[in-house]
Amino acid sequence: MAALAATRPAGSRRAAFGRGRWSTPMLGAVGVIAIIAIWELSSRIGLVDPSYLPPFSSVIVEVFDLLGGQRSGEFWTALGMTMFGWSVGLVISLALGIVLGVLIGSSRWVREYTNSTIEFLRPIPSVGLIPIAIVVFGVRPAATIAVVVWACFWVILIHVIAGVADVDPVADATARSYGLKSFRRAAHVVWPTVLPYLMTGLRLCGTIALVVAITIEIVVQAPGIGAMIATYQSAANVTVVYALALLTGVLGLAINMLMRLLENSVLAWHPSVRAEVEK
Repeated sequence: MAALAATRPAGSRRAAFGRGRWSTPMLGAVGVIAIIAIWELSSRIGLVDPSYLPPFSSVIVEVFDLLGGQRSGEFWTALGMTMFGWSVGLVISLALGIVLGVLIGSSRWVREYTNSTIEFLRPIPSVGLIPIAIVVFGVRPAATIAVVVWACFWVILIHVIAGVADVDPVADATARSYGLKSFRRAAHVVWPTVLPYLMTGLRLCGTIALVVAITIEIVVQAPGIGAMIATYQSAANVTVVYALALLTGVLGLAINMLMRLLENSVLAWHPSVRAEVEK
């Protein structure tokens, strides 16, 4: 073992030593602390006008006030409205994307026939549909849900179609030769191939749905965190606006982590996830 270690290049030994001393979470924490320090100092010494960028220490006080102080009731109500639009829109887009993705992906002829339509509709920005959603649904959570569905549906649909099209034809032919009916072939051949694609699309949609929901709330002041940000911005309360933006960033990070945990749990059998766990 000692002889093997001695034969390793010096650079690889230093890299391994560095990885042992400085793990990824530790490096991430150092980066966050550095950003906070730069933020605080730049505002305190006048490098940036505090009326545009309040010190981090002032913002964090407002964060705790939003979480458990005088504004906590307003914040938690707004958070509930945002998460309602986020979750309902995500569930609807997931259901529609899976059903239509499997139907379209199962036939090469249908894929080719619908490809131009999908490629035409998919790039339409969800923000551009906000006025239409307001006209149809009014300034209500339904408008947020509708635009979230539009933004996430195409991501799910494209991933599911790609997963169905990637099914191994040999495996499918083998299942047919053993007499497996359509439902059992879908469960044992198609679904295991589609699932990694679907989970990737769902993880992407988690943050997309949050961004779209808050954007709609800011633009039209539909109930939620976005409307709360717009209200305090209009009142020139910049510190609370930064506190809400900080909490929104933490919410996005939490959603991404939960989606990652869900993906690893659902795909625990998949070689890519097993390889990640073994590292």
